Amino acid sequence: VVSQAVVVSGASKAEQLAGLRSQAENWAPAQSLGTLREKMVFATGSPDAEIMLVGEAPGYNEEKEGEPFVGPAGQKLTGILKAMGVDRGDVYISNLVKFRPAMPRQTTNNRKPTPEEMAACLPLVLAEISVVQPKIIIALGGTTAEGLIGLEGAFGSMREKWHEVAGTPARVTYHPSYLLQTGGSNQVKRSLWEDMLAAMQKLGMPISDKQKSYFLPKP
Repeated sequence: VVSQAVVVSGASKAEQLAGLRSQAENWAPAQSLGTLREKMVFATGSPDAEIMLVGEAPGYNEEKEGEPFVGPAGQKLTGILKAMGVDRGDVYISNLVKFRPAMPRQTTNNRKPTPEEMAACLPLVLAEISVVQPKIIIALGGTTAEGLIGLEGAFGSMREKWHEVAGTPARVTYHPSYLLQTGGSNQVKRSLWEDMLAAMQKLGMPISDKQKSYFLPKP
């Protein structure tokens, strides 16, 4: 395994993140695996964000646009943030793996990253956390929870409690793509929403009665 140290330098957070982005472009530990595609997809959002959201890896749309969460799952994520009263530009959105996992004869099809791929890119994400210093991290999906927080076991056991990543409180919720796969069942929507309400509560954000009742079964 090729190792490489992350160097954080720059006067401002924006400069430090730009430095991380350029290191990610030629990140030897990831490239030496030979299982990832070449185009690097870094992160998007505010360097001063209180909320950092982390997904597993870029897919077809993300690779094409060069930005995380821009496909259908990304639109779902933007909608979730809007329901929280948060603008997408005010949070920081990243992926654990910075390159799209490769497959034979790949077109629009995507696959989950392997533990090796996640471990290779983990130092970059930890460096992003140290620069942004979010108040909370939201891990999107079980794969991310395994690679970022080191959790194991059933996905249900990862949810509904606070974990920690590099000293930052972290919450696990469904990946927005799961909403698309399940046809947006209200039960899944409500579970995801409860995770977001817990995040809002942790941040001391105002929560309206309308927000509290989203996706609950109609009486």
